[in-house]
Amino acid sequence: MQKIVGSVLRRCGVAIAALISVAVCTGGGAASQSRTKARAAEPAAPAALGPIRLVVDATRAPQRILHSRMEFPVKPGPLTLQYPKWIPGEHMPDGPIIEVVNLRFSAGGKVVPWRRDLVEMFSFHLDVPAGVSTLEADLDFLLASATSGFSGAGSATASLDVLSWNQVLLYPAGFAARDVMFEPAVKWPAGWKYGTALPGAKPNGDTVEFAAVSLNTLVDSPVIAGRYFRAIQLTPGQDPPHEVDIVADSAAALAMSPETQKELRQLVEEAGALFGSRHYRDYHFLVTLSDDVAHFGLEHHESSDDRTYERSLIEEAYRLQFAGLLPHEFTHSWNGKFRRPADLATPDYQQPMKDDLLWIYEGLTEYLGEVLTARSGLLTEEQSHEELARLIAQYEHRPGRAWRSLQDTADAAPFLYDASADWENVRRSVDFYQEGEMLWLDVDSKLRDLTKDQKSMNDFCKIFYGGPGSEPVLKTYTLDDVVATLNGLAAYEWAGFLRTRLDGVGTATPLESLHASGWKLVYTEQPNEMEATAEGVNQRLDLMNSVGLSIMSDGTVVDVLYGGPAYRAGIGPGMKIQAVEGRQFSPDDLKDAIDSAKGTTTPMIVMLTNGSEFKSYSVDYHGGLKYPHLERDNGRPDYLSEILHPMAR
Repeated sequence: MQKIVGSVLRRCGVAIAALISVAVCTGGGAASQSRTKARAAEPAAPAALGPIRLVVDATRAPQRILHSRMEFPVKPGPLTLQYPKWIPGEHMPDGPIIEVVNLRFSAGGKVVPWRRDLVEMFSFHLDVPAGVSTLEADLDFLLASATSGFSGAGSATASLDVLSWNQVLLYPAGFAARDVMFEPAVKWPAGWKYGTALPGAKPNGDTVEFAAVSLNTLVDSPVIAGRYFRAIQLTPGQDPPHEVDIVADSAAALAMSPETQKELRQLVEEAGALFGSRHYRDYHFLVTLSDDVAHFGLEHHESSDDRTYERSLIEEAYRLQFAGLLPHEFTHSWNGKFRRPADLATPDYQQPMKDDLLWIYEGLTEYLGEVLTARSGLLTEEQSHEELARLIAQYEHRPGRAWRSLQDTADAAPFLYDASADWENVRRSVDFYQEGEMLWLDVDSKLRDLTKDQKSMNDFCKIFYGGPGSEPVLKTYTLDDVVATLNGLAAYEWAGFLRTRLDGVGTATPLESLHASGWKLVYTEQPNEMEATAEGVNQRLDLMNSVGLSIMSDGTVVDVLYGGPAYRAGIGPGMKIQAVEGRQFSPDDLKDAIDSAKGTTTPMIVMLTNGSEFKSYSVDYHGGLKYPHLERDNGRPDYLSEILHPMAR
């Protein structure tokens, strides 16, 4: 999962009397209107009562409500049904059960009462009456309008919807997700088109029925649909196929340029060259373009759920912000879906996941995704340098690294994902993404150094993520497996190398990784291109490298560098700048004031409101504006340029 900037309950073990059809399955496939190649449906083992029928009525999606009906094959007696809680790729128990309403069960036209479990509150208990073989369940799911969060946040507008199947279903307790079969179908508003990796689509008017699949394949296969839809084949005539399915809030937003299409084709080529094999039958980039949905990416084995600004394909600043999203989620098809930490490979969606290896799952994906972004041309080499400089500078101004280890950011992920931006620099956030990226840059450079540039993470990827391709499968790993693979490339104290950087506080990993790759960080008065782009898109001004402030364009203080100049002046998050040096606040006036104070001894006077109070603050800073950039270190080999160089071209 990638976010765009921006009590574990005991499992209830109740005997289950339902009989559900069983199949050991390895994943889903592709189906959209643009699809030309037929593919067999996922096989299902014979069973006495067959799969669960699931029909979702999404015709009220623009009104932000979905209706779901399920038909369960059952036997009389006690039955427990569960709502998915731990959502794959989100790494926390954030199944949006609060949005489930109008839950009703019936059999033969008669109501079947239910009660929620008092400990495992995502579970529902009921007794199936004598003589009943089919239990019907109905529920409505309320689609959120808030755009903060992940798949449980905003996902529908007047013109589109992103359907996450885990939000609209229940499943029987006591079964692994791979052993529960569903027959899904969905009805869209008239005229809407769709894209998905689910197999066996059979359109029938505005309803689409899909082939029977296992529950884990269903949850792993979201559907996007909308009034404005476009499908672009990236590898026509090749096997496996790849396509981009796009829904947007306007027809104009669908206009992906030929150049971007070329870069995405190169992304597919570069990923193939890096990993050496593909563990999917086809792949769909599911892209949602809207300013009114949550912005993030969520990985799936044969698709990715990528949500970003409406103008991300047609306006350069937004395109640059969007550039790394698809490479990151595409990389997850290998790292996260094909290979996954054993503690994250739970058999169902109720058992807690352990996030301690997210610095591999997400951190290595962040690293490889950024490498593929450069190799594919989605960012130029200079833009990749600017982005890396911006990130390393961010971690150079993160005092929380002095008390919270990188490992703890992974261990604490379930609540750090939901932490606010207030005091983020001292609290730390899900730093296993970007600091994890720098850790893996360090590993890559060390491999190259140890082997005189004969081995690298390119070789690691082919060994660790390679093998026979085609069908999607899951192959788990432990840290020992990762260390053994590294030692197979170059004998070294890899376990100690990693643990020192993971468990230490105040480590120099960000700068060390850059130095090891042949570059160094410098600050100048010249703005950083990627930082300026991010500020424009997010309407947020980052002055953490100088006065120690991050503010919105209206002057609202988002974060204050703990111990920095603004902190010492008494400024805190949530305050709002009203005036700078006697002038009404504007971002440019604030930057001018910082620049004017350079080399003087006179503090900068800033007027802020804190609730209803107005107060002046004296900020004693005289270092001027500082922007991070990379500079070549000619005393070291230039590994970074080699790392970013294309493999397939």
